[in-house]
Amino acid sequence: MSDSTPGAKRPPRQSRTGVTSTGARKAGSKSTRSRAREFALQALYQHLVARNEATAIDTFTRDLAGFHKADSAHYDALLHGCINTAEALDALIAPKLDRKMAEISPIEHAAMWIGVYEFQHCLDVPWRVVINECIELAKEFGGTDGHKYVNGVLNGLAPQLRAAEVAADKSQAAPAAPGN
Repeated sequence: MSDSTPGAKRPPRQSRTGVTSTGARKAGSKSTRSRAREFALQALYQHLVARNEATAIDTFTRDLAGFHKADSAHYDALLHGCINTAEALDALIAPKLDRKMAEISPIEHAAMWIGVYEFQHCLDVPWRVVINECIELAKEFGGTDGHKYVNGVLNGLAPQLRAAEVAADKSQAAPAAPGN
């Protein structure tokens, strides 16, 4: 029986290294920075929900399983940077919201903090990577459609916080005008 015959069995798909059958990254293939963002998200959640102090959260988080696989310098920057600049981060995020900040899930709030902080202070991370990483955090830890909200807010802030980079990307992606 050939492959073109109806009902013919197809050979199994080749597995792609580092991703699940749905295309999501496997846990073992995450970068050290992605892991740092995950631990920072969990730590920021503790801060937002319980108002725990950064040093207590930091001590607790560093004892969690798998922390040794994270980029601890990036984790430190995100945790302490977001907490220390929380008011400024919220001032940038709030105008992009369609509801009060208090109504935003702490997971989505923390993911947006991470995104805005990285836009401002981690210029080595491309703006599209920042957004994608924050969407992945919201998908993994947040509510059903929370990632869409995080995407909308961060996409709204990218042109403001990474103006030159976003403009350069958009000019490269723009189709040529007819007749040119």
